[in-house]
Amino acid sequence: MSDEIRRLSDELARDPSSLVFVPLGEALRRQGATDLALKVALRGLERHPYHADGHDLVARIAVDRGEVERALDEWDMALRLDPQHVGARKGLGFVCFQHGRFAEAEEHLAAALVLDADDPSIAAALRRVRAVGVSPAPESPAVIAEPAPAAAAPIAEPAATGVDPRLVFGDLLVGTAATALLLDGAGLVLAGAYFVDDGQDVGQEVGAALSGVSDEVERATRHLGVGAWESITFETEHATVSMAPAAGDALLLLATSPATPLGLTRRLLARSVQRAAAFVGEIA
Repeated sequence: MSDEIRRLSDELARDPSSLVFVPLGEALRRQGATDLALKVALRGLERHPYHADGHDLVARIAVDRGEVERALDEWDMALRLDPQHVGARKGLGFVCFQHGRFAEAEEHLAAALVLDADDPSIAAALRRVRAVGVSPAPESPAVIAEPAPAAAAPIAEPAATGVDPRLVFGDLLVGTAATALLLDGAGLVLAGAYFVDDGQDVGQEVGAALSGVSDEVERATRHLGVGAWESITFETEHATVSMAPAAGDALLLLATSPATPLGLTRRLLARSVQRAAAFVGEIA
């Protein structure tokens, strides 16, 4: 248990009605303890049911747990309680973007930028949305659900078939400041995207630079006699980069923020490898 979590837990124990449940839940979420984080958040909301930050916290935990519809409901509640809640706007923007609902993503992120013009992550996300295009992808029952009246529209679980290949990993990574690429043996991008701060997708350039890296890793592991490789992680100043073999001779690359706990990075990598295998199976 980190010193911060211990301090916040002690404070909440002294005063169970304290709003410290929000930073405590967020600290637990960042460490990957989503079950405990959710328990803390829900207990806090029992005492403070109209606390917008509490609903925003539950939404972010829900995204980590893959419960996208619950996240949408919680962010919708946060906006009902506080129409100027930046976190809810950002969350809805990221979820809509990752599910190909570009017009809605632009609307939410533009509103968030008005509320917090000094947050560079919002401006960068808005540039990414506009770089991809604000027109929604063609509707498919497996991808986009019909909007419900007077509430945030539920987004159906994504399926590999019919999804823009750039968005194959979207629902797995939303809210994590992570990006993923699936590369074939020649370094060509099969799925995913790698956006930089100016909104450009540099996935093809990254793929070209990594062409042949799987062969090099396999030669190195044979030389060392350590068995087949499963994953490699590099920590750099600007990102933590993980790679793993995917279906066939493909390579899965995951880049996360340096602040992302390594445990969460490993879980995201494992889920992305599973999604890559499903995607390759669909297009084979």
